[in-house]
Amino acid sequence: MFWRMTGLSTTSPVETIMDKENFTLEDLLDEDEIIQECKALNNRLINFLRERTQVERLVRYIVEEAPEDAEKGRTFKFPFIACEIFTCEVDIILKALVEDEELMNLLFSFIEPEHPHSALLAGYFSKVVVCLLLRKTVPLMNYIQAHQDIIKKLVDLIGITSIMEVLIRLIGADEHLYTSYVDSMQWLEDTDVLEMIVDKFSSTDCPEVHANAAEALCAITRYAPPGLSAKISSPSFIGRLFRHALEDSRPKSVLVNSLSVCISLLDPKRQTSGTYYMYNRQSTQGSVASAKPETVEGMLESLGNLLKLLDVSAEENVLVTTYGKLQPPLGKNRLKIIEFISVLITVSSDAAEKQLIHLGALKRILELFFEYPYNNFIHHHIEQIIDSCLDSKNTSLIEHILEDCLLVRKIIDAEKNGALLADPKIPTLPTEGRTPPRIGNVGHMTRIANKLIEQGANSSYIQSYLQGDSEWVEWQTDVLTKRNALENVYQWACGRPTSLHDRGRDSDDDDYQDRDYDVAALANNLSQAFRYGIYENDDNDEGHGSLERDDEDVYFDDESAEVVISSLRLGDDQERYDMYIVLLITDN
Repeated sequence: MFWRMTGLSTTSPVETIMDKENFTLEDLLDEDEIIQECKALNNRLINFLRERTQVERLVRYIVEEAPEDAEKGRTFKFPFIACEIFTCEVDIILKALVEDEELMNLLFSFIEPEHPHSALLAGYFSKVVVCLLLRKTVPLMNYIQAHQDIIKKLVDLIGITSIMEVLIRLIGADEHLYTSYVDSMQWLEDTDVLEMIVDKFSSTDCPEVHANAAEALCAITRYAPPGLSAKISSPSFIGRLFRHALEDSRPKSVLVNSLSVCISLLDPKRQTSGTYYMYNRQSTQGSVASAKPETVEGMLESLGNLLKLLDVSAEENVLVTTYGKLQPPLGKNRLKIIEFISVLITVSSDAAEKQLIHLGALKRILELFFEYPYNNFIHHHIEQIIDSCLDSKNTSLIEHILEDCLLVRKIIDAEKNGALLADPKIPTLPTEGRTPPRIGNVGHMTRIANKLIEQGANSSYIQSYLQGDSEWVEWQTDVLTKRNALENVYQWACGRPTSLHDRGRDSDDDDYQDRDYDVAALANNLSQAFRYGIYENDDNDEGHGSLERDDEDVYFDDESAEVVISSLRLGDDQERYDMYIVLLITDN
């Protein structure tokens, strides 16, 4: 710090306070530089804060609500500063807290049922406990093991997101705890914490509780130790989960969040809910890990009852839209069921595929694709389902999707009509008296059709099936081929780098290294952009925001632009690369 350097000595405000005879903790908490001094390990300050009396008062600021007539400093600033002092991770202060059972009792008194639980203090409590969990793992876990009712109290408050974070860190989302402190964490596997969490689906109607319970269980499926992982993927636990999800009296949020847990069990890398808590692992991308056979079988037992919920005929809800009305709308619960099916079919389970065929699940789901032509969420999941069927090595599954589900015929019929039909038998109806709009799933149908052609090149069965349908052959020649040519983005030149040679690609995910850009066109665009002041030098106050700049003020001509862009070409051995343009502009 500056005040400790020879020749630049300046008295610290904290030192000034501590030089007084009767200074108090509140005097220090009111000083903005106290956190900076703690991080700088000011010995005089640390020795004062480590005293038991001061640690107790800091904890009380974190766990006790301020009186209604208290000043703002007591209500807001002091709890915040107290929390920050602990999270500065000064070992001697944390040790003074975690090794004193009375102080730990005071800290965890925040989660007592009769205690008020404001979101503000819950956040501070969470930060302190997580800090102790990371820096004082063994003594904290010994304390919790000796007071195992803490686990139940945390579960009871799982609707508070900050408390949920403590629970997640404690039981499964922090990898290093279970690798570095095996003995201290082992006892958690013998508790019934999973049952307590899943039973929150039945004990309350609060959607926030359901969402946070699902988030905690999803975190456990990703990172939990072997004991908890085996328990959460067992058929008995899956059955318990589905019993809560399929109760008639339960709100729809139970079904949606229960299926999020099932999806996470099938595909641990998939993000299934709104918030994705990750701590020590980076997000991994890659192939989906195969689910345990017993886990899949446990889900298949309830699949029939789950598929019954896809029936929309009994509902009378009406949702008016810009294109007409939905009678009824699809709803989040049906969308989640279809997402679950799309993940279930990717695990390559023969039992799951046979059950889906037997129950007619794929046929019903494909009908929903055409009954709701403006729901892009369902189109996305159903396209994934069809892709998984066509990629499957199970010939009966491919035959089912083509012959029983009539995939090709449904695509041709939808393409023939092109517009939304005023059919009272389907839930999506156009506005009366107006020209029906074009259906909104043409793009997905095009991708599915291209997938069929792609697979036909490798499968004689698919090839012969497609060639045996004269309408398909005609539509492929007259419509699909032209549409693919029109939708090839590498033939466009509307504001993106122009490709001099068409590569015949239809995805931005392809490699870039062999693409040949029109350097002259790019150079001209850059030159014009800087000439008209689109990119300005923020350090130049003159003419800031003006669209008029003299050409001689900018030393960036067409030739310079070509040099900059040409230098972007990197080695051919790189699969992907990022392009960084450094443009140096010098003003007179």
